[in-house]
Amino acid sequence: MQNHPSAILGQVLAKYPASGGALFQVYNDLTLAQRWSDVQVLDLTACGRAAIKGKRPTTDTDQGPSTCVVVPCSLSESISTSWLRAAFTSLEPSGTEIYVAITTEDTSTVYYKISQGIVKPPV
Repeated sequence: MQNHPSAILGQVLAKYPASGGALFQVYNDLTLAQRWSDVQVLDLTACGRAAIKGKRPTTDTDQGPSTCVVVPCSLSESISTSWLRAAFTSLEPSGTEIYVAITTEDTSTVYYKISQGIVKPPV
């Protein structure tokens, strides 16, 4: 039972019950469906929720897995630029991009890549 998500997420689910459903759903998607490795749960106190950090597998054999941070939220929540700024500040100095995972009641999850500042899109 140590590997069950409720055992791993227990503390942050109790601390942030309003965002617990989205966190649980995204954690299961990343670990079970997308097969992320080295998954950690991060406490983003400034945002009033937890984030998930892990290594995303790649199909490119020349590169290893890339480390990404995902901040889950539900479709019914409002996201502001100050909320995103707080997330980036909480995660410094680790990166300049995060993924916001938006969940719905039917268990659909959509991931949006958010970059800090102005970033030229890849060609």
